[in-house]
Amino acid sequence: MKKSNAVALIPIGVFIVFYLSLGIIFEYVMKISMGFYSVPVVVAFLIALFVAILQTKGETLEKKFEIMGEGVGDKNIITMLLIFMLAGIFVGVVGRSSAESVAYFMLSVTPPKFAVVVIFIVSCFVSTAMGTSVGTITLITPIAVAISEGTGFSLPLCVGSVVGGAMFGDNLSFISDTTIAACNGQGCKMKDKFRTNFATVLPAAIVTLVLITVLSLGVDISSGINKEYDMIQIIPYVLVLVCGVIGINVFVTLMVGILSGSVIMLLMGAVDFPALLKGMGDGASGMFETSMVAILVAALCSLIRYNGGFEALLNGIRCVFKGKKGGQLGIGLLVGLMDIATANNTVAIVMANPIAKEMAEEYGISSQKTASVLDTFSCIFQGVLPYGAQILVALSVVNTLGHSLSAFEIISNLFYPMLLLVSSICFILFVPERKK
Repeated sequence: MKKSNAVALIPIGVFIVFYLSLGIIFEYVMKISMGFYSVPVVVAFLIALFVAILQTKGETLEKKFEIMGEGVGDKNIITMLLIFMLAGIFVGVVGRSSAESVAYFMLSVTPPKFAVVVIFIVSCFVSTAMGTSVGTITLITPIAVAISEGTGFSLPLCVGSVVGGAMFGDNLSFISDTTIAACNGQGCKMKDKFRTNFATVLPAAIVTLVLITVLSLGVDISSGINKEYDMIQIIPYVLVLVCGVIGINVFVTLMVGILSGSVIMLLMGAVDFPALLKGMGDGASGMFETSMVAILVAALCSLIRYNGGFEALLNGIRCVFKGKKGGQLGIGLLVGLMDIATANNTVAIVMANPIAKEMAEEYGISSQKTASVLDTFSCIFQGVLPYGAQILVALSVVNTLGHSLSAFEIISNLFYPMLLLVSSICFILFVPERKK
């Protein structure tokens, strides 16, 4: 381990400049749809890694590979990669119809006046069960558009409620890639992080429901939404949630979800066996980029740490943030800035993880609290970025269905992420962490 060296942080700057500048050019200058996500993040990290290799002076190439291998071969990285694969397979098994069944069941048993409240709750549930905010937005936004058309609720309110609910689950889910990355990066159990996290998100979710209800009461409703649904398809989601909450190992939890989902889909005739296997393969393949990013960032951070970059960054943070509360705010700001630069909350957590771990040790912050702060603040920033995948996907779905909506119309109705920021800061400043 070398002494403090701020120059060792240059590879991170190279990544941010390359990725952010190209994303802005593609999205706002060239007007490419989803242009920010046309930039290959894996290529950007490879360039940054190459710069870090060149920066590591006085060592042979074999020694540099050894340093990178120590980072990639960490137990938490291997565990993270395996969980990523299983989470992708689970989503590939349960598919689209299960999420729609949840939504239409809830809409069928509640008065039309509370349709937007229902769509927020459904988005919370589906994203928590599936572990993906983008997937939830893709599935539930068409239903939100149908609610707006059929009832008279404003479209920005309906879509904003879906995006807000999706970020609730992205932050809280046991199989979300953000949760997996935060927990494994900090070495804490998911159930411990969940309990710490839940206390923070609950006030924000309750106040969001109250706000949506108040806004809904002032709207004249023309009709409700009634479509067929199948309650049996909801079972895999419920099993995964229950297993996660009671603290069953995440590998066992995911296997229960995959097996139950497979049996239900086959017995109901929703898919045949070849189609089921293809869904599993597609789900696992969907995690390829996330897994590669985790590997590249682990190698990159290992070199930066060896060259003294992390020590320099920690010295800078120590000058600004004092004490345990200041350390938590520093971690939140760190991951938030990473998310603004990458527009990807999982990548932001993976990049911030090693620095946050050292900060947690420096300031005496528990691993579950650190993981909770990382996950929460990354989801707060990601949920309101106008160039983030969540809002861009929502806009794409709305436009496909023949409506026109701007990112800032959605952002003005994103009550949950904004309230979550307030709740998170209040918990850091005024609520002491419980001792075991």
